[in-house]
Amino acid sequence: MKVRTRFAPSPTGFIHLGNIRSALYPWAFARSQGGTFILRIEDTDLERSTQASVDVILEGMRWLGLDPDEGPFFQMQRMDRYREVIAQMREQGLVYPCYMSVAELDALREKQMAAKEKPRYDGTWRPEPGKTLPAVPQGVQPVLRFRNPTGGVVAWDDKVKGRIEISNDELDDLVIARPDGTPTYNFCVVVDDIDMRITHVIRGDDHVNNTPRQINIFRALGQEPPVFAHLPTVLNEQGEKMSKRNGAKPVTQYRDEGYLPDGVVNYLARLGWSHGDDEIFSREQFLNWFNLDHLGKSAAQFDEAKLRWVNAQHMKATADDTLALLVDERLKARGITTDARLPAICGLFKDRCDTTIVLADWAQRFYTDVKPNPEEAAKHITDGVRPAISMLAKMLEACPWTREDITEAIKETLRATGIKMPQLAMPVRVLVMGTAQTPSLDAVLSLSLRDKVLERLRSA
Repeated sequence: MKVRTRFAPSPTGFIHLGNIRSALYPWAFARSQGGTFILRIEDTDLERSTQASVDVILEGMRWLGLDPDEGPFFQMQRMDRYREVIAQMREQGLVYPCYMSVAELDALREKQMAAKEKPRYDGTWRPEPGKTLPAVPQGVQPVLRFRNPTGGVVAWDDKVKGRIEISNDELDDLVIARPDGTPTYNFCVVVDDIDMRITHVIRGDDHVNNTPRQINIFRALGQEPPVFAHLPTVLNEQGEKMSKRNGAKPVTQYRDEGYLPDGVVNYLARLGWSHGDDEIFSREQFLNWFNLDHLGKSAAQFDEAKLRWVNAQHMKATADDTLALLVDERLKARGITTDARLPAICGLFKDRCDTTIVLADWAQRFYTDVKPNPEEAAKHITDGVRPAISMLAKMLEACPWTREDITEAIKETLRATGIKMPQLAMPVRVLVMGTAQTPSLDAVLSLSLRDKVLERLRSA
């Protein structure tokens, strides 16, 4: 059977890294198996669902390259289909109307809890042979409840958690349609998974309690349930469940902060899955290696410092031209126009950068006026070195503007003045780049404009 997976977020808030991991793994599994990845928006919570949340889901997935093969499908556009299945279930006696009011249900739960029993619906309105049901109250619209099997267990072999068995007697009769006829979450999910022919459900372990109910609905509808894999929670740096309330950021904010999609995908992949001791890998390697057998059983903890380190490794491995396109976008947003030097500038500085914003900060120095760091200027630009700086400026006036010729001009200045390389290089870096901490001086100067270099050297 061809693998078909899905990501089914609710658009009730922005999507963060903990959420998007539940998209990454089904996407990767479908890709690794030559299958199909489906995006389904579960938007039946009308009060909390927003278009802005939908947009962030789509934008975040697009940025990370988690493109669906089918969808997005929206549950609110499938209401006719849900009503059709509910009608079939009524005909088959799989559901029944329940007239118990909210007040009655609350009172029942309070009574059960007082008796130290598990609070649950007691089947008052469930038709059984020889049972007399209460009189139908006037003017009350019933909910529809699913006739959950009695006796026995519902069991599945979870790809993460192993064998799970739940007694059917622990499960009450689930409401599948509200008084106004709108279907409920657990019912819609099953109909969607059947219609979309989902073979593997890979989702967060906050859904484990829903799974036995959904399996029973699958089987009542004559369908075998998919394979389930329930992923452990992603914790924030404080060890709490990652959430908006606990300070999680939207996925798109990492894009805005200069992370690379492949860096984030690499980091997220390791938050609950492993391939031996491999820490850094390409998207292609991830898809070649990914399977459901190496999903972790323990909660993973987010670490932004580790994310930055992983991103830095991907920065180093990214082609200079590719980085230049990203840096150019950042600089344009700052009102700065670049030129053909930018790829080489990115190549020179990328090894010391962990985001494209940091790289753009370095690149900006080649296109705007630079003010030397006052502390570094006071330390390195001394009266004793000024004659050498002046001599270097004179030599750079006429030499060909290549790295080799600039190197020779620097060497000639050192020979003529008798000073050491650091004594000259540090002040020149401070004057030209604003800081003494830069890559090789000849490389930096060769990528700078001659007029700017001479102007800054003469300012000493």
